[in-house]
Amino acid sequence: MSKADYSPAVAYLEEQPASAFEQLVEAVLERRRQPEDRYEIAAILESLGWNDERAEAAFGVEDVFALADEIWDTVSQRFVSTPFELQEKLGGIRLIMEVIRSFLRGLIFALPMAISVFAMLTLRFSLWSYERLSIDFATSIAIGTILSFLTVGGFTQAIARRGFFYLSQHYYYMSRKITFYFIRVGFLACACVSVVIYLADVIFNLYPSSMFWIIVLYYFFLNSIWLSVTVMYLLRKELTFTGLIACGIAIVYLLFKIVDMPIIQAQLIAVSLVSIAGMGLAYYFFRQAEKKEEKGIAPKLTRLSVMVYGVMPYFIYGFLYFAFLYTDRVMAWSTDHAWDPDQQYMPYFLWFRGPYELGLDFALLVLMIPLGISEVVVSKMMRDLETSQKSFLGFDTQRMNDLYRSMYLKMLGVISIASLISALLVYWALIYFDDKYMIYYGKHLIADDGSHASWITWFVFYISLAAYAILSIGLMNAVILFSLSQPQFVNRALVPALAVNVLTGFLLTRWVDYSWAVIGLLLGSVMFAVLSTQNLLKVLKKLDYYLYATS
Repeated sequence: MSKADYSPAVAYLEEQPASAFEQLVEAVLERRRQPEDRYEIAAILESLGWNDERAEAAFGVEDVFALADEIWDTVSQRFVSTPFELQEKLGGIRLIMEVIRSFLRGLIFALPMAISVFAMLTLRFSLWSYERLSIDFATSIAIGTILSFLTVGGFTQAIARRGFFYLSQHYYYMSRKITFYFIRVGFLACACVSVVIYLADVIFNLYPSSMFWIIVLYYFFLNSIWLSVTVMYLLRKELTFTGLIACGIAIVYLLFKIVDMPIIQAQLIAVSLVSIAGMGLAYYFFRQAEKKEEKGIAPKLTRLSVMVYGVMPYFIYGFLYFAFLYTDRVMAWSTDHAWDPDQQYMPYFLWFRGPYELGLDFALLVLMIPLGISEVVVSKMMRDLETSQKSFLGFDTQRMNDLYRSMYLKMLGVISIASLISALLVYWALIYFDDKYMIYYGKHLIADDGSHASWITWFVFYISLAAYAILSIGLMNAVILFSLSQPQFVNRALVPALAVNVLTGFLLTRWVDYSWAVIGLLLGSVMFAVLSTQNLLKVLKKLDYYLYATS
């Protein structure tokens, strides 16, 4: 029975003193602040001693359920009309500063990569690469680098997820404890992988000992660097890591150019110093942050089984993401073609292909601007979403869902335009520096003599430029889904994309040419962008549900 169905019983109820009925409502709400429905209210009334006769005598209703209907209507109106304290909207200078800050934070993620490329253009070496490195040493360093990303990719995601969970609540001690737990496990995994590749090398004689130990040393020290940089990003000390990379390159310059030490030894010393300094600074920054923590009862760490279950989707994403990025290289470097004048045979299972890698390295710069733009638009979306949860009424969820679906489509347009502009800028910059390189060093960055190697570099550059631009769309989708605590939708898009990358790259490198591995990267990026967009639209269609599930 509701007030819409006006009856003598309701009229009698309205004639009673308001205080008696209000007192009964308050008594019910003391038992249950937010009743699920009218039946729960009826049960509460019976627990308070109300029966049909008493309800009829006191309020003129037929029974307890009729009285529960009236209380439910009153309680529902209270919930709908309760005012919310809206979050203050940013405007003017504050909004501009927030946008600039978000853009720079996104841009800083790619800054170490940009510094490394700049060092290669000017000094012709960086912290772990060198233009004139022999192919066997280049192969060793490349394998160590790929293994390091594959090993710690999952741990960096777990650290970022769980460490930030405690940081957001200002539990710095707990964040440090869980972060360095994952770091220890990451080093243990590194040791286990080192043993496995040592046994594989002994059994199958994959590489000579000189190459094997370079693989292991670079693998170990780079693992340490990636783990420490995750902590710095977690504590918003990104520029510190950029400074470490610059200092590492300076150490290589000092040892290689001034002391005249062999490049491999100089880089190993620099990488080891950067990794040790990175870990030391990570621990120092955490200890400094703990001083700001309020003293009191700290929560206990989540049980290991529960924690592993919670971070496993993010761990899987970390592995899948780096596997996706390096699949095309593995396909290209494991192909043997007799018509390739630069490499007519494969001395080892994986063999570094410089022209292919050069094209990828230049194209990778295209991600800088989209990463900055992505940070801006995603931050705005999450900030608006926090406000919308307080401003939209409970029965108006569909309008909220439609609003954020429309907002996302605009974000999709913005990131697409930003990626296109970034690709054009990188292309023009490469043409410009190629001419300057010719003026200063007497040769082009990418040989234009029509050789097979120069053709491959330009071909890979063009295709990977498009691939990375498209990939930036998928990465923005991933960040949004992570912010909504829906990593499973990211992985559901990344697994098919990785499969397309592997299958296409394998077939084309075996049927056509090793440089065609980049086609697998392009098609995989398209697949990831499309599937992640579809999955995100599904989430936004039921955004209210996923927000409730997240909370």
